Amino acid sequence: MSRSLADAIAAAGSPVDLLRNAPAAPTVFPVRAEFSNWRSEQRAWRESVALLDQSHHMTDLFLSGPDALELLSRVGVNSFATFPAGRAKQFIAVNHEGFLIGDAILFHLEPGQFDLVGHPMVIDWVQFHGETGGYDVTFERDGNSIVRDGDPTLYRYELQGPRALALMEKVTGAPVPETRFFHMAEFTISGQHVRALRHGMAGQPGFELFGPWSDGDAVREALLTAGEEFGLVRVGAKAYSSANLESAWVPSPLPAIFTGEQMDAYQRWLPAAAAGSLAGSLTSDDIEDYYVTPYDLDYGRTIAFNHDFIGRAALERIAEHAPRRKVTLVWNPDDVAAVQRSLMEDGTPAKYIDFPKARYGLYQIDRVLRDGDDVGISHDVGYITNEQVFASLASVDVAHAEPGTEVTVLWGEDPVSRKPIVEPHRQVSIRATVEPAPYSRYARENYRR
Repeated sequence: MSRSLADAIAAAGSPVDLLRNAPAAPTVFPVRAEFSNWRSEQRAWRESVALLDQSHHMTDLFLSGPDALELLSRVGVNSFATFPAGRAKQFIAVNHEGFLIGDAILFHLEPGQFDLVGHPMVIDWVQFHGETGGYDVTFERDGNSIVRDGDPTLYRYELQGPRALALMEKVTGAPVPETRFFHMAEFTISGQHVRALRHGMAGQPGFELFGPWSDGDAVREALLTAGEEFGLVRVGAKAYSSANLESAWVPSPLPAIFTGEQMDAYQRWLPAAAAGSLAGSLTSDDIEDYYVTPYDLDYGRTIAFNHDFIGRAALERIAEHAPRRKVTLVWNPDDVAAVQRSLMEDGTPAKYIDFPKARYGLYQIDRVLRDGDDVGISHDVGYITNEQVFASLASVDVAHAEPGTEVTVLWGEDPVSRKPIVEPHRQVSIRATVEPAPYSRYARENYRR
């Protein structure tokens, strides 16, 4: 029997000690790192059309059965009053105390058949409640290509950019029907039946195409051939991993699974390998200091109090005075350059900043300060070629969330953890300016059209 998360916490002494010194690497995208270079690949979804392969890094949980929708409604904060087949939504779950477990994309494929797609955090939570709650539901799980034996069940390609729709018309030989945000459409490409979700990971227009794995090569080759006249650019793992910075999606906030009601049973059910790793300058012995609520990440619009769900009572209380707001922090370029320059100076350098994504744990949580006081936490961080800024997504106190507010991000660990990916370094302060999230005006104003 594999070791459970409960066993791992007991051996480490506390959740914080387990996560801060975990050998687990940040999220790995098991696809080619670059097809050209990540700067040009980032520009493609703003200037022409980008092709991103999503087939390998996410987990699929296929749900079916008489109680599938009841389970999803019980676990998710979303409304399911109207959710017919052919739609999708960002599925969000919290624990009983209202802290975020995670989010994923829920596809309603056919009546009573669903596919929950994303990182495992929320997928594990749904499966646990389905298996232990007496629901008449069947699960088929397809892990990512790091843990899976064999090929994926589905291919999944993302087309994004101002010329994405023109490419779709070229490759399908027909006008693209007007498809609303997070609605699905069906196409024929190279003789293969293709389903498509209307959305865009980087805040640009596009479709997520998916179908049986055996059809994937033919569909990809058709896209590449037709895409030549539209300037199609294949996007590798480096650029893909940074796309969320433009749409302001926080991919892996720490899941609130270490404290609270029913968590003893869940930690015994969950394998220790699912724990992940914690990085950043926030240091606290209380794991709840690392938690966030849906309101901290601008998910308040998704919460529907029209049904009974786990965490509802807690979220009703939090909603009255949501403490934090999601923002973009634009890091001071001189301070970022000074961090890189320290690698070539005498003495202990600052924590290395990788480009385009500087996250060095699955859960990146850095302190945000104003006048020496903590006012929030910084999450995902990296470089946005299309805006020529180094930025992070953050949750900051409402009183300090206005654009133009000057804050400081504390970068690096003190004390330095034992994670293999972390080198000896010194902690430094980096000036930053609060800006809207998404930072890109196009993404803010057009993403959901």
